Amino acid sequence: MPDETLFILNRPSTDAPAHDPDGAPFALADVALPHLSVMDLAATRGDGVFETLSVFGGCPQAMDHHLARFARSAAMLELPAPDLDAYRAAILAAAAELDPAQEAFVKIVLSRGVEGSGVPTGWAYGELSPDHTAARTRGISVAVLDRGYRCDVSETSPWLLAGAKTLSYAINKASMREAARRGADDVVYLSSDGILLEGPTSTLIFKRGNRLITPDPALGILDGTTQANLFRFAERQGMTTTFGRSPLEALRKADAAWLVSSVRLVAPIRELDGETFPVDSELTAAMNGYLLDLRE
Repeated sequence: MPDETLFILNRPSTDAPAHDPDGAPFALADVALPHLSVMDLAATRGDGVFETLSVFGGCPQAMDHHLARFARSAAMLELPAPDLDAYRAAILAAAAELDPAQEAFVKIVLSRGVEGSGVPTGWAYGELSPDHTAARTRGISVAVLDRGYRCDVSETSPWLLAGAKTLSYAINKASMREAARRGADDVVYLSSDGILLEGPTSTLIFKRGNRLITPDPALGILDGTTQANLFRFAERQGMTTTFGRSPLEALRKADAAWLVSSVRLVAPIRELDGETFPVDSELTAAMNGYLLDLRE
């Protein structure tokens, strides 16, 4: 089986024309060949949205949640609404091409297409995942960075697209480079008025006693798919779960904390701004085990 695979959607949105009126909904493509026009707004402007789904045992995880978030991001950018049935089928086709015995992921993309064409571009790309064992077990060091926006930015300035998962990742990448300069592996964003947000590619969860806490998506951050699964797990274990607006001091006083995401899963924070941070190894292992066993 291949290590990677690519399916190009013929009509990513039923609100827009197909690339080929007589073509199939999507087609397997050679990953080694070029497929995207240099004039596509995905390349020239980052004008598009994406989602990345983990695949365990050949089964894409949290597909309904990812597709709903995909559609919501597209609406925020005023893109043509994605054809979720076509994307669902393409995700399943991509997952089926990859080795079911290994961890993998499928990334789906919708761009506005070539400027002025009115025809969006869409694809589903699948690949075997890198080995994240060290991050899941040893943990990660994290730097806290000011995101530069108030926590109410989604209400005061919706044109900044806070909470949309867009292709414009230059700031996220710059944040990770800054973390590396500080000797850290990852980032937790803080609003300019001191409220905890998220990571560049992850959701923050922290623990106080028997409670798991995560920042409220109303703060202009992503509605975490992995976080949602972990909250279901925690509630089954008798823990309580909370969405909230928490200052940095609440994280510093936490019993444990994690950055969670679809592909890396649960990475415990072992160092925060250069200071040793407590790790709950037993709960971390249980969380990762739960996610790896999910088939939904």
